[in-house]
Amino acid sequence: MTWQTKETTELFKAILKLKTVEEAEKFFRDLCTLQEIYEMSKRWQAAKMIDQGLPFREIAEKLKMSTTTIARVAHWLHYGEGGYRLILERMK
Repeated sequence: MTWQTKETTELFKAILKLKTVEEAEKFFRDLCTLQEIYEMSKRWQAAKMIDQGLPFREIAEKLKMSTTTIARVAHWLHYGEGGYRLILERMK
């Protein structure tokens, strides 16, 4: 099963229309539950910490995440579609 569908493409096109952090906050708050936003933000923080070379256990303690989730983020950071890497580089 592919995750890329007409519907996901429409969602990503909608996201690309956002122009400010405030717009993104409003859109994602309407789109996602608070827990989903919280979990995505923790994964993004984990990706940044992994990129900085912090040990998984330290990341887990700081973010209150399982090392399994951190390992999953690390896998996608190193072997995924390149999305994490793209944004990490753009934010430098």
